[in-house]
This record gives sequence, structure tokens and C-alpha cells, in this order.
Amino acid sequence: MKSNDVLFVLLGAIMVLAMHSGFAFLELGTVRRKNQVNALVKILSDFAVSTIAYFFIGYYLAYGVEFFRGADQLAANSGYDLVKFFFLLTFAAAIPAIVSGGIAERARFAPQLTATFLLVAFVYPFFEGIAWNKNYGFQGWLEQTFGYAFHDFAGSIVVHAVGGWIGLVAVLMLGPRRGRYHKDGLIAAHPPSSIPFLALGAWVLTVGWFGFNVMSAQTLDAVSGLVALNSLMAMVGGTLSALLMGRNDPGFVHNGPLAGLVAVCAGSDLMHPIGALAVGVVAGGLFVTLFTLTQNRWKIDDVLGVWPLHGLCGAWGGIAAGIFGQTALGGLGNVSFVAQLLGTGLGIAVALIGAALVYLPLRYAVGLRLTPEEEFNGADLTIHRISATPEKEAGW
Repeated sequence: MKSNDVLFVLLGAIMVLAMHSGFAFLELGTVRRKNQVNALVKILSDFAVSTIAYFFIGYYLAYGVEFFRGADQLAANSGYDLVKFFFLLTFAAAIPAIVSGGIAERARFAPQLTATFLLVAFVYPFFEGIAWNKNYGFQGWLEQTFGYAFHDFAGSIVVHAVGGWIGLVAVLMLGPRRGRYHKDGLIAAHPPSSIPFLALGAWVLTVGWFGFNVMSAQTLDAVSGLVALNSLMAMVGGTLSALLMGRNDPGFVHNGPLAGLVAVCAGSDLMHPIGALAVGVVAGGLFVTLFTLTQNRWKIDDVLGVWPLHGLCGAWGGIAAGIFGQTALGGLGNVSFVAQLLGTGLGIAVALIGAALVYLPLRYAVGLRLTPEEEFNGADLTIHRISATPEKEAGW
């Protein structure tokens, strides 16, 4: 590998690392003020735990690469393998960052850090290895049977759908925030605490996403401007769709571009830009519709809407790659619709089963939910009091 490839991937890793601040501010602006400190500490702590889990276990399970060698060997090829690990780590760490938004305001801190370790060490790399390293023969079987393997260029399924469906399991196990739903059918509104912070988080994520998608090529020789333009078109489509269907609601508007970007990840290297625009439009509408249904009709208290945004829009993206990637619709081809369906379904199944295996034992062994006092005062008191003030102690 050339040193310019090392720099290319390193810059991508830095851009995706910056996206984690976007996750933090998106959650910070959405939760109530009394939970803002917890949200910030949780995202940073999750990233640290994810790094340890992926370095020692997860990366090896996915790619068969370990780091128990001398520094002289690790630095071979200008250290390309090291920056590739860094880049893929930022993807892996997105899983607990996604989950964090769904379970906000009532999850215990230490059990969730434990869940983070297990998810990034075992669940995520299991499917990552299947999709991106052809582990266990699934991709080979798809290619032999349907002509093409499952295609997920930048992680609509591997990262987003997996994270979103894991988040759904965690949200259902925790149950809604206290006081959110009343026995008489009324719903207590918990509006975002700061639209500017929410918007800042969305913008940071949006900008970083171009590193997430474009630099998934992992070498300069493989980079494609098509990925950049398709990401832009999907972002715009998601924004306008959410603006229209969300009736100018600022929360929907700022999640619209994220919905489009989630969905375009899988096929951003295959689609025509008009196809990417259509993918974004559908994703923006899907998010608004399903977020409203989950919160109001189904009474699933998914605070940031991570299941509609990442789980469902990610699944749509995996399927959409098999539709808009076809040459008949202006795509580059080399993709099978059936393979996309099966790969998407497998990713969802791994997420659901893996989440159950992680969260059920934790739920019964140590508990996942804050006590009523902790939830009233603003998240886990061990975190709340890190920067405690009289106002925060009063439950702001």
C-alpha cells in the first residue's frame, strides 16, 4: 500500500470519528436538560469501550487480524493495516452510539457499557465478517446461487440496520420512560431540549458522512465521485421528504438528511444520482411515518427514533441497492435483488438474536433500568453528579 492510501484512510477515520460528536449533540439536543450530561459522557465512554472490544476481539473475529506483534511488523506498508483498523473501528463504535439514542433517559450506565463491549466484540463483527470478509461461506453461496454476493458498500445493513434493530430490542426491554404514556391513553410530550444542538449534531453527522461513504473505498485508486454525488442527492431527497411529510417540524427536518444518507450507504457506488435521490425521498418519508407510528400508536419510546432511522432506513437501503443498482434503472449492475433481500434479512436476524443474547442476561443479572429516583433526577446519578450543580441536583 502507498503512503497516500494511508493518509486517505486516516482522514476518513478522522471524519467518521468526528461523527461521534454528531451522535452526542443529536442526543444532547433531543433529551431533556436534566439528561444532557449523561448523554455526553455516555457517547464518549461507549467509544472508549468499543475501541478496547474491537482491538482485542472484534477485529480478529471479523478479519482474522490480531495486533499481538512487534511494532516493526505493525508499521509495515506505512501502517496501512493500522489506519484501516482505525477506520473500521469508527464504524463498529457507531453501533452503541446508535443504541444510545433509543434508550436515552432511563438506561443504567454500567450495564450499557457492558452491553457495548459485548456488541462490538462479538455481535457486530460476526455479521461484519460475513458481509465484508466473506466469512462462513454465505457470500459465496449467494454468488453461486444468484450470480452476485450481497452488496453493502458503506454499511446500510452492516452498521445502520444492525445498530437500529439492536436498539429496538434494547428499547423494548427497557420499556418507556416513566410518565411518557398514561393509562387513559394520553401521551406526555417530551420535546427536544435544544433544537440548535440537535441541528448541530445533524450537520456534523451529515458532513462526516461523506468520509463514511466516499472513503469506504479504502484506497485512492478505488475512490469514486459517484459515491459523493449519490450521498449528496440522497441527503437532499431525505431532507425535502421529511420537510414535506413532517410539516416543517425541525426535528424531522434535521433527521431527514440522516435518513437519506443511511439508506444510500449500501448502493452509493452503484446507483445513478436520480436513483439515489429517490432512495433518499423514500427514506425521509419512511422515517417520519414510522417514527410517528412507533411513538404515538405503538407506544414504543424510542427517544431519537433509532429503529425507524437506522433500522428501517438501513434495511430499505440494502434492498434499494438491489433495485436502483440495476442497469435498467441507470445503475452499474453487478447486483442481485434476491441477494440483497437475503443479506438484509440475515443482518436483521443477527441483530435481533445478538441483542437478545446480550441484553436478556444483563436484564436479569444486574438490571438495565434506572431506579425511579435516578430517572427523576436525570439519568444515572453516578454520571449526573460528575458536574453536579445545585440546579442539576434539583432535577433540571
